[in-house]
Amino acid sequence: MSSNPLPKLHNAMWPGLVGKGDGPGQEPPISLERMLELTAGAEVNGQKFDGIDYFLFLPHTDPNASDSELRKIADLIAGYGFNVGSLVAPIWGGTVGDTAMGDMAARKKFLEAVRVACRIAGVFNKHGVRKYGVIRIDSAEFGVEKWRQDPKGNTAKIAETFREAAKIAADHGERLAAEGEICWAGLHSWKDMLDLLEAVGMPETLGFQADMAHTYLYLMGYNAPEHALLKPGYTEQEFYAAYEKMVDKLRPWTIDFHVAQNDGEVHGAGSHDKTGKHCPAGDPNGKLDIVRCAGYWLKDAPKRGIRHICWDGCMFPNAVLETQGTWNAILDVMLKVRAAHGWTA
Repeated sequence: MSSNPLPKLHNAMWPGLVGKGDGPGQEPPISLERMLELTAGAEVNGQKFDGIDYFLFLPHTDPNASDSELRKIADLIAGYGFNVGSLVAPIWGGTVGDTAMGDMAARKKFLEAVRVACRIAGVFNKHGVRKYGVIRIDSAEFGVEKWRQDPKGNTAKIAETFREAAKIAADHGERLAAEGEICWAGLHSWKDMLDLLEAVGMPETLGFQADMAHTYLYLMGYNAPEHALLKPGYTEQEFYAAYEKMVDKLRPWTIDFHVAQNDGEVHGAGSHDKTGKHCPAGDPNGKLDIVRCAGYWLKDAPKRGIRHICWDGCMFPNAVLETQGTWNAILDVMLKVRAAHGWTA
């Protein structure tokens, strides 16, 4: 393995929450403490994860927690030798926020969720457990049907909300990254995502979060067939030509990066239906050469302020998440990504 110290390697905590719950057929959430234990248990050739990325909502975090309660969480995380990197703002309806393309009341809630995230970020920064990373958002408008009724008008609404959110973040010394995911209206294809980023027009404060599983579905045109760059049955040569075309458009905006695998299926659980399906790192049905594909996104990464990368594996069954070998395989592929594409300072 290369000895590149950067990027730092993080594991996400939200796979213990996303798609989990007490509804019919749902599995229960996995606690923050257990997710930390599983992450800390991963080891490959003496190397371990450097930190975690973290979702700011219950049951892992009360968004209204006091500063002293948040410092206790920071102590818990630091006790495992981990840093906190990127934070996920609780922007969705049912958490603190609401849709970014809704009425004034909804958009006010969205902005309040960004303020909440910035406050918590400030506590973690002051504590010392967080030294890098961004705050992640999306449109909090699930599905594209409503957006399609007025694409230009709705993108303009989201852009206006995002601009206000970016001003809040800038006042707190933070940057926002919009998650490229086929289920979020206005962010559901590579072209619509690019149009939105350009409409916001604040690249120093609001950029793009690339997730390898989700951006694979961008290529295939799920939820936006008119923007498909590949057709089923593509050759390897066609794949990498399309991949390079897509990444070249989005990489200049990319300030947060998720290593992930995808089998080309659309999947969901609970409130997160019809989303990109994450697969285990070694899934035989995986469509991506993770190490090679990561290189397209990580080219010039230090210039964009990237200091860490994170694994994302939402929608895994609890039995998979509770298996230590799952995390060893993930850490192994992330170490290979760093060996191939990392940097020293």
